[in-house]
Amino acid sequence: MKRSWTRAVRAVASAAAALTIVAACGGEAQPSAPTGPVTISINFWGNFGFTELKPIYEAAHPNVTIVLNSGEYNAQHELLQQKLVAGSGAPTIAAIDEGFMNSFRRQADKFVNLLDKGAADFKDKYFGWKWEQSLSPDGKVQIGLGTDVGGQAMCYRTDLFKAAGLPTDRAGVSALWPSWDQFIEVGKQYVAKTKKKFVDNGTNLFNPILAQQSVGFYDQSEALKMDGGPKVAFDLTIKAIEAGLSANLPSFSAGWDQGFVKGDFAVLACPAWMLGHIKDVAPGTSGKWDIAAIPGGGGNWGGSFLTVPKQGSHTKEAYDLVKFLTSPASEAYIFKQTGNLPSQPALLKSKAVLGFKNPFFSNAPVGKIFGTSAMSLKKQILGPHQGDIQTAVSNAIQRVEQHKQSPASSWKQFLKDVKAVA
Repeated sequence: MKRSWTRAVRAVASAAAALTIVAACGGEAQPSAPTGPVTISINFWGNFGFTELKPIYEAAHPNVTIVLNSGEYNAQHELLQQKLVAGSGAPTIAAIDEGFMNSFRRQADKFVNLLDKGAADFKDKYFGWKWEQSLSPDGKVQIGLGTDVGGQAMCYRTDLFKAAGLPTDRAGVSALWPSWDQFIEVGKQYVAKTKKKFVDNGTNLFNPILAQQSVGFYDQSEALKMDGGPKVAFDLTIKAIEAGLSANLPSFSAGWDQGFVKGDFAVLACPAWMLGHIKDVAPGTSGKWDIAAIPGGGGNWGGSFLTVPKQGSHTKEAYDLVKFLTSPASEAYIFKQTGNLPSQPALLKSKAVLGFKNPFFSNAPVGKIFGTSAMSLKKQILGPHQGDIQTAVSNAIQRVEQHKQSPASSWKQFLKDVKAVA
């Protein structure tokens, strides 16, 4: 009876949500004229909220079938590149992360120019820097519409903090770590008290620290600057690893997912999109998580785009679907389901986002926390080999965590790896 009741409630909620989204999209999801069957494939990773929106769109477009192809983050980008070079086999719609976008926008001739489809009408709805990230270097081709941005905070387990004698309320926890050095000191206290690890892995410290630096891997002229922000982030990450804080569970591995369930770590950096992952892999921890401020304050980590490769046979229908998936109503719905933070400022200021509290995370006002953070985000230069360099530095950090190399040797190897790809 309980399962039947739950199923019935979800069905009613889904139906109501569908009607709301279809109505709010101003005709974008209205039933289409029968033009024969159309299959649209979407390649992506993680949780974009597509599973929830797929039946809504298909119900309004009986001739359209959406095929969702979820895969590993790096592999999806590598596969897209291979198919673009081959000239066939690319998905109808391809999601691209900001870390790889600078490479793909330089291949704008391989994508449908969304400006030709009317996408210029949406330009002013996005953060200026977000819109520019997917423009060709000459500004004449727009290859993607933005889905989300990655405003940052820290997710922590209140039960594990309590067991360690640490504060558990948001304000109290936020006050523990105004800086990353203070965060590491809190981690030392936690490890000493509990004999458990404090954070999930080193890479998930490096990424948010780097995101807060004025210069990342590239400077304004797109020249590599490894001795600036990257070295600062690497050194702080190594400091945390050497203090014994890292559980060394690589992101999106089976061990990492189980770590959320078993409490193998107590805190991790949380860009908005991380909320959905935690909820998906550790549903039994609902109410045990809360959200505090991130040390150092601010910074963008992540954010993606939906693109339409030219080699597809249904580019018009694909663009119609892209418009629907990135519409304000859809992005607000996805935010509430997955935590993915909309990349449209007006939406971030809306009641739908600012007023949303997430029961899974102890009713934390996630809309206000992440929305406020996102409004202060500034452009950071992402160079042509951003994704490859990110992979290389993650490997460098893991070599230290796994005691395969010293920090100094691993950094030297990282610089060699960067020279090889860039």
